[in-house]
Order: sequence, then structure tokens, then C-alpha cells
Amino acid sequence: MFDRLVILNDASTARGGATGLALLSARLLRARGVPVTLFCGDAGDNPALAAAGIEVVAAGGARLLDQPRGRALTAGLWNRAARDRLAAWIAGTDTPGTVYHLHGWAQILSPSVFDALQPVARRTVVHAHDFFLACPNGVFTDYRTATPCRRVPLGLDCLTTNCDKRSYAHKLWRAARGATLARAFDQRLPWAAIAIIHPDMAPILGLAGLDRARMVTLRNPVTAYSATRVRAEANRSLFYIGRVEEDKGVPALIAAARAAGMPLTVVGEGSLRESLARAHPEVTFTGWKDRADIGALVQGARGVAMASRHGEPFGLVVAEALQSGLPVILPDSSLLSREVVERGLGFTCDMRHPETLTAAIARLRDLPDTEVAAMSRRGVDPANALATTPDDWAEALLALYARAAP
Repeated sequence: MFDRLVILNDASTARGGATGLALLSARLLRARGVPVTLFCGDAGDNPALAAAGIEVVAAGGARLLDQPRGRALTAGLWNRAARDRLAAWIAGTDTPGTVYHLHGWAQILSPSVFDALQPVARRTVVHAHDFFLACPNGVFTDYRTATPCRRVPLGLDCLTTNCDKRSYAHKLWRAARGATLARAFDQRLPWAAIAIIHPDMAPILGLAGLDRARMVTLRNPVTAYSATRVRAEANRSLFYIGRVEEDKGVPALIAAARAAGMPLTVVGEGSLRESLARAHPEVTFTGWKDRADIGALVQGARGVAMASRHGEPFGLVVAEALQSGLPVILPDSSLLSREVVERGLGFTCDMRHPETLTAAIARLRDLPDTEVAAMSRRGVDPANALATTPDDWAEALLALYARAAP
């Protein structure tokens, strides 16, 4: 019988993303009276967890980008210290009612965490927030051509293709990690479930031989930026919310917004922020903002754009914007794009052809205000929700755990 949850994740603090969801689940389940332990790859320095009654077990590691290159190459393939720490904790603490839920592992914990979890595979849920369980570069995208990739992971065609955003040598290192992962995440073992965040992820992950029968769709939980509908029809500015990085397509978005003559506000941090701000004084850069600040800022938005150069399996920003009443623009490689178009919630573009992004922005700019208002109202209609609520998500997690430890 399910009586304890152990959440495993690289980091103990977050500004959104997979770690944000892992910590949200910890808080939601603890609030429902479930004893929760967070096993994290870092030092576990998050006082809010203890305040919420969440036990923290820290492996004491560092992100790969924060380690010397040689050590990072080794630790990224197999973090022995984290593996041994987890194995010892399981040996000394595990009970028949303990369920394990693995979220992020690629930055600190490494594939070694799967090896430590093998003895409790039957009670382990593995969350696919991205495609790293199958694809070496994690996105099933060829960065060199900006095209979706459907090669068989680690097959000859995959291994001989330089698809990495850094270099072919880095691609080979990622492939070595993928091979190590495939051995540790042994599909012959009775893993409880692979949680996917969009149903269309299933056939893509299946390319790597992952068992589709184990895949369970758990759409991400979303809270709108604004408690009331943003009157998008009264506004003229375009917003971007997220990391300010090349792979998120921010330079291309800036160029497209300028070509379309639409004011752009960029909310977020990243390695390109300072250089882009210097080069583009016409763009408003706010830096990182908390949810309350974003809610105030987007009251002046006509829509929110995403311009990722790789396929997004979900895109929290898209769902958050829609539920706030903001039309969206997103690449057609995003798994949400089909639903956005079918429900009349926004427009898509093809990032291989930047002019299509400019055209989509111009279309939103010129759309009659009455049509923008109708699009905005469709976004806040619960019938068009592309995500779940935090409470519903928590209940779905509880049901999944109860099946893992009946």
C-alpha cells in the first residue's frame, strides 16, 4: 500500500521547468498528508522544503556546467557518488509502500540513478519532461538544419549525424551517455510507468524501444498568469517569456518582431540577454520576474510568442498564456501546435523559414480586435484547456502511485 513518496531530481531549487514541477508535486502531495522525501543531486539548500515538512536527502553534487570539463565528462556519464548515496538510502529506508518518482537526472544524477533504482523498479515512475530518455540531444531535433529528427536513437544513421548544437564530439559524448542510460534503464525490468506530458510523445519515445504500454499521459499543471482574462484585443505588444538563449530562438524572434513592426518585451534571463539588449534598444528586456510580476506585465500583451529551434513536447508558457487569455504564436514542431490551431487559439510558424514567424506576428498585429477578443475568450474557456490544474494533477499522481504500490 502506497504510504511514502520519494521524489528524485537533479536540483532542489527551481525557476520553473521540470524542477519546478518536481517541487510542486512535493508540496501538493505533502499538503495531502503524504510523507515526502526529496532525493536531490545538489546540496539541498532550500529552506522552503523543510518548512513544508519535506525531508531532503542531498547527494551534494554540482551541475555539469559548473564542474571542470574533465570531471563533468565523467560525472555526466556515471555519477558514482550519487548512485551509491541513493542505493544506500534505499537499502536502509525502503518499505513495500514507498514509491519513487524520478524527474530530472541529466544535469547531476546521471544515468547511474537508474541503476540504483533497479531493485525498486516496480515502484518507480520515470517522468519524461523531455526526450532525453530516448534521444541523445534530448529534443529529437537536428540543430544543424533546424528540422525534426525521427532517426532511430543510437542507430547508425543517428550516430553518423552531427545534430548537436555544440559539436560532433559533444554529440558522441551524448550518445555514449544514451547507451549507458539504455543499459541502466533496462526495459526488461517492471518499471511502474513512464509519465509523458503529451500523448504525441509516445510514438517518438517508442523509437528508442521504450515500452509504450508503460506510458501514462500526465499533462502539466498550469496556473494562469492573470486571475482575470487579459484584454489582449486592447494591446499592441508581443511578449516572450523564458530563457534568453539561442536554442529558444530569441534572436530570430527579435528580428521577426522588428520586421513586422510589433513592439516586443522579453521576460527572462539567459546568456544572450546582455548582448541582445545592447544590440536592440527597441526591445524591452525585463530580466527574470516572479509570477506576480509577470501577471502585471502581461496585462499589456496582445499575445505571447515562442520561437524554439527545437521541438517542444509541451511548453508551459504557451498553456499559461492561453489560460490568461493571450493568443500564442509557436513553432509547428511543438506538440501543442496542432491543438492550438484546431481550437483557434493562435498561429504557428516554421522556424526553418524565419519569414513565417514574421508573417505570424504580422497576422496577430493586423487581426481585428474583435477576432483577437474571440481568440482570447477561447483561451480561457476550460473546454479548450491544454493543461491540467494543480489539484487535478496531484490527484492523478496519487492514483498512479496507488497502482505502483497497491
